[in-house]
Amino acid sequence: MQSAPAQQPWYKHLWPWILIGMLATSVFLSLTMVRIAVENQDTLVNDNYYEAGKGINRSLDREHLAQQLHMQAQVRLDKLTGEVEVRLKGDSQPAQLTLNLISPTLESQDRHVALLPANEPGRYTGRLDSAVEGRRFVELLGEQDGKAWRLFEEEKLIADGEILLGDEPLKGDEVQRP
Repeated sequence: MQSAPAQQPWYKHLWPWILIGMLATSVFLSLTMVRIAVENQDTLVNDNYYEAGKGINRSLDREHLAQQLHMQAQVRLDKLTGEVEVRLKGDSQPAQLTLNLISPTLESQDRHVALLPANEPGRYTGRLDSAVEGRRFVELLGEQDGKAWRLFEEEKLIADGEILLGDEPLKGDEVQRP
């Protein structure tokens, strides 16, 4: 008489282990994605969008003042030394300027430079800690008679290149001013 073949326990078969491996891999990868998302939060989102929208009018007021003062600036960034040189033209010669090189996507790549007057009129210098290249929002801030003015443009920065601020018409000024 022939006996029936003995059934092997489930853990000795290949297919249950393949299914368990797929499930374990998906759980591991999901937990890894959650960890990455929590540790690297997005800096692009502005939670206070209403206040940011109201600030546009203040910004345009500063740009209108720069226009009234006929402000233009030639900015040169020296990649080797990190020196920033600004040659300012117009009816304002403030005691200090601030140059902001703002990355459109990553806040960690923003650079802020305080510029002080050099040995000739209209020339300001400062120093960058690291080289900056690529697309940036370039903002130059100054003051005239206690009122702030601003030159702001989107530029593509190249090593040892020069950019000119104040040569483009104002963006966002579609509404006619009274």
